[in-house]
Amino acid sequence: MITAAQCRAARALLDWSQQDLADAASIGNATIRNFEGGKSEPQHATLVVLRQTFEAAGIQFVETGDAARGAGVVLVG
Repeated sequence: MITAAQCRAARALLDWSQQDLADAASIGNATIRNFEGGKSEPQHATLVVLRQTFEAAGIQFVETGDAARGAGVVLVG
């Protein structure tokens, strides 16, 4: 799905704050903060929304098996 590290990296590529992501995904800022901080894992549906939000903004997710060094993100376009 999407890891906390991928979430942080995707936000950095887009120059989005946690609040920017929360607004774009229509979810609570605390959900983003807790996920990225390792305090909690969002529900599957929330992870799907996060991934879709990033993909709509031009982020492509690289899965563990697709990269020499593990999971990551790429800004396309």
